[in-house]
Formats: sequence, C-alpha cells, structure tokens
Amino acid sequence: MPRSRATTTRVRRKPTRTGVVLEPSMIIDAALRLIEAPGGNALTVRRLGVELGADPSAIYRYFRNVDALLIAVSDRLLAETLDSFVAAPKWSDSLRELAEGIYRSALRHPRLSLLSAVRFTAGPYELRAADLGIGLLMSAGFAGPAAVRHYRDLIETVWALAAIDSSEMTPEQESAEEQALALAYATLPADEYPHLAAVRADLPAMSEPAFPGVLDRLIDSLEHAARQTD
Repeated sequence: MPRSRATTTRVRRKPTRTGVVLEPSMIIDAALRLIEAPGGNALTVRRLGVELGADPSAIYRYFRNVDALLIAVSDRLLAETLDSFVAAPKWSDSLRELAEGIYRSALRHPRLSLLSAVRFTAGPYELRAADLGIGLLMSAGFAGPAAVRHYRDLIETVWALAAIDSSEMTPEQESAEEQALALAYATLPADEYPHLAAVRADLPAMSEPAFPGVLDRLIDSLEHAARQTD
C-alpha cells in the first residue's frame, strides 16, 4: 500500500476573512462534519471554505490536496481509540481492547471506514497505535519481525471487518437482503448443493458479523504462539 503524509510543512498562519487563524485540526474537524453530514458526504473544497469562513484555496496551505486531507481525517479517528485506551494487566487483553476500540470507531464513522482500511496515514495516531500494538506483542516475547507481522495481521483484519460491517444500508435494503437469503436457504435443492442443504438451519449465521469471533481466534492463536516462545 502507498504511504502518504497527511499534512504539508508549507503553512502560513494567515487569518481568514472572518479573522480566524486556521489550524490543521480545525480543517480536519470541519472536513469530518461535512463527510458525516446528513444526506451523504458533502465534502468539497468550496463547502469546506464556507464551513471555515475562509477562501477555499487556504486549505492548500495546510494540505497538499483533498486526498491528503482525507488521510489526516482518517488518522484522527484513531484518536478516539487511543485517548480512551487503558492498558490491562495482561498484554492480550490490552491488544483486544485496542482492536475493539478501532472497530467501534470505524462503525461510528462508516463513510471513512473503507478509507481507513486500505490506506496508511503515517500520521501521529496511526504511529502511536502501531507503537502500542507492536510493543504489546514484544512484551509477550515475540521478536521484532514476528511482532510486526502479527500486528499487521491483526490490524488489517480488524479494519477489513469494520469496513464490511459499517457499510451503509437502508433498513429496507437490510430487510430485503434478509428475506432473499432466507428464501434462498430454504429452497436449496439438495442434489445440487448437498453440503449446504445438510447445514440449512445454520446458514443464517453466514450473514452475521464475523467480529468479534475472528478477533477472539486471533488473540487465542497469539497467546498460544507466545507460550511457545517461553
């Protein structure tokens, strides 16, 4: 995955037409409000300028382009997890809390969850999360390369599941999907789908969220691997 810096270093502290001196955090907050506006993502540079009471071009003093701004907004979401994170006595419980916090944050911000899942921000909160997660794994006895690999596997799994579970569907779409699946499962011809027919009653579980079950299995496997390093 390409790695992108969130902000530029070319910043001039020049007041807007309303007398406000912009800061990157103000722009990020305004962008998040527009992204999550009722009715759909309303983020454009023009609307951002209106929201901030500034000329739209002022945004480019702080961010190279809209993509860099989106990456910075995505990095900000990790602050929700890290600012409320409390380490547990056991490393695996701390790792689980970190993963669950990231998942919950993604569900609160569904329009950004896919971006967060597929892009590295190299921003301060992403770096803090990685430092925390890898540090927890190293404290469990994993050597550096293994700690990095295990953290990567864990965090990418969490982001991927969050992106799936936070996909926005209307209640009507969800209801229609449930009905379609129920009908499909109930009418499976056993001669064509013998194995599916054999577990027909259990098939509704296919549409249930894989989280936190997958996380439980990942943490269990890490605890088992850590015991082997003793």
